[in-house]
Amino acid sequence: MTYHPKSDFMRVMIERGYLADCTDYQGLDEALTAGTVTAYIGYDATAKSLHVGHLLNIMMLRWLQKTGHRPITLMGGGTTKVGDPSFRSDERPLLSPSEIDENIASMQRVFEKYLEFETGDDVIIRTLGGRSGKRALMLDNAEWLDGLNYLEFLRDIGRHFSVNRMLSFESVKSRLDREQSLSFLEFNYMILQAYDFLELNRRYDCVLQMGGSDQWGNIVNGIDLTRRVIDHEVYGLTSPLLTTSDGRKMGKSAGGAMWLDGEMLSPYEFWQFWRNTTDADTGRFLKLYTELPVEECDRLGALAGSEINEAKIILANEVTTLLHGAEAAQAAEATAREVFEKGGVGDDLPTVDLTPAELGDGISIVQLIVRSGLAKSGKEAKRLITENGARLNDAPLTDAGLMIDAAALASPIKLSAGKKRHALIKLAT
Repeated sequence: MTYHPKSDFMRVMIERGYLADCTDYQGLDEALTAGTVTAYIGYDATAKSLHVGHLLNIMMLRWLQKTGHRPITLMGGGTTKVGDPSFRSDERPLLSPSEIDENIASMQRVFEKYLEFETGDDVIIRTLGGRSGKRALMLDNAEWLDGLNYLEFLRDIGRHFSVNRMLSFESVKSRLDREQSLSFLEFNYMILQAYDFLELNRRYDCVLQMGGSDQWGNIVNGIDLTRRVIDHEVYGLTSPLLTTSDGRKMGKSAGGAMWLDGEMLSPYEFWQFWRNTTDADTGRFLKLYTELPVEECDRLGALAGSEINEAKIILANEVTTLLHGAEAAQAAEATAREVFEKGGVGDDLPTVDLTPAELGDGISIVQLIVRSGLAKSGKEAKRLITENGARLNDAPLTDAGLMIDAAALASPIKLSAGKKRHALIKLAT
């Protein structure tokens, strides 16, 4: 990146590694320098919670607000009814309106941890450098999409889209090359997303859309539509699609998605995800997912040997504090130290409470490993045991046929998969 930005926001994006591409570096930089810029990122409500894969873009919105500008979190109450086909191998399952509403309500709780939202007349906040900024807006595109008249929409908006050009986007081409067809319903998605940008510009003077680099085609469509319909200058900025140094998609682990909702993933498990970062990723993740100064992130990331583990603990504490609060981060670290350094059980581990009815005359250790989330299936649990990867109360577990009865659960038992993943099994009273 050779561009030298004047605005605080663009400087942060470049220095900390958030920036993959921009439609007009200088134009956007000048707009950010001239006054308050309103920008948005869209989130379809396809699950009850956002996950770690969304966190990079949430941090971009946070930095936007911290540097004096106004972020919009656009909830896809309308677009979720269609489903984004970008780079997917098959069509998303369609959700009912009530499921979409429930998901949006759940996702909103996460955004409130990272952004300061408007409440009544309270719209001004103090930001980096003491300048005035605006509080964030949380909007739902169902507000303008649900009431569209199909024929008017085709005539007024559809005429601006070239099917030839839409077919040229990588997100569409990758799907057309597969056996699973691209439905006409999904093909409409990019038009609806483009229309979102137009409406946000009209209603809220929003001039910037941000998103992952897989959204580049959709973002460019929105910019083109806004210029064609109302001749307004707007911009697009994308972040890199992150993978870990060992090639895994960011936000995924052996146990499944790393959810940002504390009810779906405990703060301890969230903390452990960051503590288990590979050495090579530590410095990069400190810059992307914490607010520590860049120089400190570089210093910590350059540590070697056992010292890098302290950098990972700092990473885990900083990221967990942002989402779950300082007390949750401290409790997670204390539990981890008890589990790993003292061999204790720890009172903050993921816990399975078995009812007497579930326990019956006994339950197999394989079932318990699956119930605790340490394995996805009985087959995987058995393989974990045969490959010496399972432990029971810190002792090697070698018997896949072991049955656990009420006597064995007179006190909680600790199951482990490898050295870093643990769970407690207790008998509910």
